[in-house]
Amino acid sequence: MIHTGERYINPLTDFGFKRIFGTPFNKDLLMSFLNALFNGDPVVSDITYKNSEKFGTNEEARRAVFDVYCTTDTGARIIVEMQNVYQDFYKDRSIYYSTFPIAEQAQRGNWNYELHDVYTIGILNFTFPEDKHSDSSIFREVKLMDTESHEIFYDKLTYIYVELANFHKTLEECDSILEKWIYCLRNLQNLMSRPLALQGRVFEKLFKTAEIAKMTTEDRRAYELSANAYRDIKNGMDAAKREGMEKGIAIGTEKGIAIGTEKGIAIGTEKGIAIGTEKGIQQGAQAKALEVARKMKARGLENGMISEMTGLPAEEIKKL
Repeated sequence: MIHTGERYINPLTDFGFKRIFGTPFNKDLLMSFLNALFNGDPVVSDITYKNSEKFGTNEEARRAVFDVYCTTDTGARIIVEMQNVYQDFYKDRSIYYSTFPIAEQAQRGNWNYELHDVYTIGILNFTFPEDKHSDSSIFREVKLMDTESHEIFYDKLTYIYVELANFHKTLEECDSILEKWIYCLRNLQNLMSRPLALQGRVFEKLFKTAEIAKMTTEDRRAYELSANAYRDIKNGMDAAKREGMEKGIAIGTEKGIAIGTEKGIAIGTEKGIAIGTEKGIQQGAQAKALEVARKMKARGLENGMISEMTGLPAEEIKKL
């Protein structure tokens, strides 16, 4: 159920993210966030929401369901995805999703293959493995690059990733609109009123949109289900990390000592703990994701939504 004293929705839930960014009524909120993220290049002056469910070229082809999919007044295609759990092949999925707005631009007849810009934006409630030891990496912008000259080879395909877990600023430390947006995504559900630092029409509308008391009974029930699923996932992942650390250290110490008898106990133990801890966390996280998926399935959530929220393949969820 919704926690007592909780005034605003959690934007990182599936319901919360789509309520704020995924409806035509709130397109000014999405445009504000996009313009802050793009920093004026390009400028988004208008958007049109498109069907967020895409199908392949035949019945057997895999479909894609985006959190938000829109086009700008200049024809650019933009996918915005909220992802709470790391997937081994998240980058692959991100690339796969970008193929749909590319393919849909194909024209019958005499066509010269000119394409509009395609942006795939991932709002990530985790860090990429290569960034887990660094608190400085928050934004990643990826384009096709010439590996020899290091110059951009093709500038119409862009992937932008926002690693929320690496954002630790207080509101007073936020210097830009983008940082204020990131702060809201991470902290909105913990606030009891709109801070003075978040003034302006856009943030005023954000807080009105996110106020739980103003939602219909149906929306409150939908949010409660989404919030429960989010808490299950978060608690499961936190528990997986703790269990993984414990198992990893135990396994790592054992392997480290064994290796250490040959190459030096100190070095062996240190390496053993490092290797064991990482493997233990991965194994624990996988087990907890399955446990959370079972609970979500028992509550009647669709397999597609469970897959999106836990990071598990849909085929694996069907077997539960």
